[in-house]
Amino acid sequence: MEIIPLPELQIGERARVVSLNAAGPQRRRMLDLGLVPQAVIEALRKSPAGDPVAYRIRGAVIALRREEASLVMVTRI
Repeated sequence: MEIIPLPELQIGERARVVSLNAAGPQRRRMLDLGLVPQAVIEALRKSPAGDPVAYRIRGAVIALRREEASLVMVTRI
């Protein structure tokens, strides 16, 4: 399976989290949002300007800016 950065996921696609390329408080925040390895994430919609993007993870909807989302590595499912 191909590992890609989260922003490459198209709207409506689902993926599984593989790893986070973040450290410190930023990593802690992402883990608190549920971005843990093996978690399933779905791209829901983009804002009118294209950034941020809303994702569903563990039943919650979160918004991530491209800069943050690029730190999350996923595989499409």
